[in-house]
Amino acid sequence: MTDSLGSGPAPALPPAPPSPPPPPRTTLRQRLAELRGPAVAPHPLDARALAALAANPGCRRRALLDGAGVDKAALATALGSPAPFGQSQFAFMRGNAFEAKVKADGGTELMRLVAERLGATPPAPGEVLVPDLSAAGPEGRTARTALALREATEAGGWVLLDHPLLALEVAGSPAYLEPDAVVVRPDGRWTVVEIKSFPMIDGSADAAKVGAAARQAAVYVLALERVAVRTEGAEVDHRVLLVCPKDFSNLPTASVVDVRKQLSVTRRQLTRLTRIEDIADALPEGTTFDVEQCSGAELTAAVESVTAAYAPECLAACELAFHCRGRARTDGAVEALGRGVRGELGGLTTVGAVLAAARGESGDPDDPTVVALRRAAGLRAEALAEATTRAAAREEAGGELAAVVSSGAISGSAPTPAASGAAASGAAASGTAHGGPRGRG
Repeated sequence: MTDSLGSGPAPALPPAPPSPPPPPRTTLRQRLAELRGPAVAPHPLDARALAALAANPGCRRRALLDGAGVDKAALATALGSPAPFGQSQFAFMRGNAFEAKVKADGGTELMRLVAERLGATPPAPGEVLVPDLSAAGPEGRTARTALALREATEAGGWVLLDHPLLALEVAGSPAYLEPDAVVVRPDGRWTVVEIKSFPMIDGSADAAKVGAAARQAAVYVLALERVAVRTEGAEVDHRVLLVCPKDFSNLPTASVVDVRKQLSVTRRQLTRLTRIEDIADALPEGTTFDVEQCSGAELTAAVESVTAAYAPECLAACELAFHCRGRARTDGAVEALGRGVRGELGGLTTVGAVLAAARGESGDPDDPTVVALRRAAGLRAEALAEATTRAAAREEAGGELAAVVSSGAISGSAPTPAASGAAASGAAASGTAHGGPRGRG
């Protein structure tokens, strides 16, 4: 039997070409290094900056720059809007000297203040352990700190951790925080110690500075809670010890500060931060904040590619605040007037729109904000008109008085008081020159 035509095996198809490999995915760490510059070391994110970031969670610009480790002070200088604030060298040296005094002799004075203010039995001399927390790199120091905290809690004694390093994830990026000290008590409680160089006079200190220290300490407490969750028998105290110079001396004194309110606010605000990788993915290709390699125009374009949430409070907390304020004023944004004003104006986002709505040129007449603006504009116009009328009346009355006085002086019918006073003075002088009043020698 023969095979019919075309009944043979089908010809083999050529093999399909191999699909190209997917492009390598850039890790977040590599992306952040590209943003700040490959040759630029990351600027550390401390608790003070983190507290300021938590106070303004809607600012994507600060979140990205802090997460990438960009030196905002150098960036602001390159943009032509340097930040004229910061700690002076004298204050820095004074703070270091005071901290060294507080921690001298193995932290004897510090532990006395801790026991006295927190109502604990003071440790005996030589009972306090001060472990060595040195390690290679921030990851190594963080792991060494966590190990020391676990060992101290298991030992059940007094332990002083001098400048431990803690890690806290912020918007998907790790931030390393270094409190002045953490004290582990025999009952397993961990207490944050903040040492500041501003004075505590008659048992109280400047409220603004104490509030800033409380917000900063709340960040440390939040980071410690991450370690305490994995440590059996540990509890983070919501009370922190604030150590300051007493009155006008260099002797240390302390006060207990409850940071539960600051802790809840910081925790809530940090959860509202947009993840850094989401912000970085929305940037134009090739965006970088490398101060050493980019021109001023390129840096300006890079900064403006990330949205900011400026408020006047940023002037005391962010190095880029003066640049952002200049942009807000140029754009006529109402944010430059403050968060309270911005919240009251609703959908009116520019000063021009607000003025147009007040003059009745635009805006929904049923909008309560527009109604209030037009009412305020009417009251202002009435006040200005009344002030103008009063000024004109005063000017007219002054002109009439000047005309009357001038007319009397010229005709001689009514001598002016000044002329009468001059005549009397002349007569008295004449009498004195001729031997004084009558009846005398």
